[in-house]
Amino acid sequence: MFTGIVEELGKILFITKNKLTVEAYKVTEDAKIGDSIAVNGVCLTVTKINSNGFDADISPETSKVTTLGKLKNGSFVNLERALPADGRFGGHIVSGHIDGIGKICILQKDGDFYNLVLEISENESKYVVKKGSITVNGISLTVAEIDGETVKIAIIPHTFENTNLKELKAGDYVNIETDIISKYVEKFLSTRDNNTGISMQFLRENGF
Repeated sequence: MFTGIVEELGKILFITKNKLTVEAYKVTEDAKIGDSIAVNGVCLTVTKINSNGFDADISPETSKVTTLGKLKNGSFVNLERALPADGRFGGHIVSGHIDGIGKICILQKDGDFYNLVLEISENESKYVVKKGSITVNGISLTVAEIDGETVKIAIIPHTFENTNLKELKAGDYVNIETDIISKYVEKFLSTRDNNTGISMQFLRENGF
């Protein structure tokens, strides 16, 4: 499990369709082979520790459903180690399992902050709510507005400068993970799995 708080900006030294080598220092301080590290929000397993980073394998499915297949040598990636049991929970619950790919429509400075507008699929947008959490390239962010499949997010300067958002522009694609809690709620309320009598209609009728 991760929190969406990026620890380090790594650099792709080598990448193929099934393997990558990342230049990194902080996230490998206590890393072991078999550990999990989120790379742009994608949970990958460390297969080798190098003097200046680590190696990880990329499965065909991971390459298909994430933006890892679009990375090149020299690309910068957001890195986060898995949360230890005694770690500080700074963001929100992030599994590292990407739901889909979003497209950046707008990424521009607005005063001291930055406006990020994303286009996501209907399958992801149904799990996104105003003031709720969303993970973009492994970054835990708060949704400012949601209109259909368009998501607006206000980015603070610290987040912009310390993640690969500063390397991106309109037209680029990013990994999206929606809040896992909403998925559990949906499953709990489904007629197939729910034996409590609580339904979406029940919640609406009772003011929820």
